[in-house]
Amino acid sequence: MTDDSHPGPEPPPGNAKYIMVFVALCVLTAASFFTYSEGWPWKEHPEVGRTFMMAVSCTKAALVILFFMHLKYETGAWKYVLTIPAAMMSVFLVMALVPDVMLRGRRAAPEQFPNIPNPALAQPVDAAAEHPPAAAADHGEASH
Repeated sequence: MTDDSHPGPEPPPGNAKYIMVFVALCVLTAASFFTYSEGWPWKEHPEVGRTFMMAVSCTKAALVILFFMHLKYETGAWKYVLTIPAAMMSVFLVMALVPDVMLRGRRAAPEQFPNIPNPALAQPVDAAAEHPPAAAADHGEASH
């Protein structure tokens, strides 16, 4: 006798399901671009846009992983073996890179100020102080 109470894994979807996921990815991409449009209501709060874009990016990644990499239909521990290390690595990368990005403007040349997240904290770099002149002997001005 066969036991039908535990049917195997769900079969992979047909083309219609993939097209629906593709359309969802397109809509989510448009939502990401919307954060930089004139219609975005929180222009004066960039942290809202960044948070929204991170949520959209995570949703898009989840859709790709679940449907196009077929992890939704995977049985057993494979889906965890593949996703947990990737999630941990992404957390470690964020923890490693955020301080660099946020502190990159502590000492900057004035022409770099437009690219600094918080220009008020930047200290202008004085080129003369950063590169002291070479010894007089190097320039042929040594005293005889």
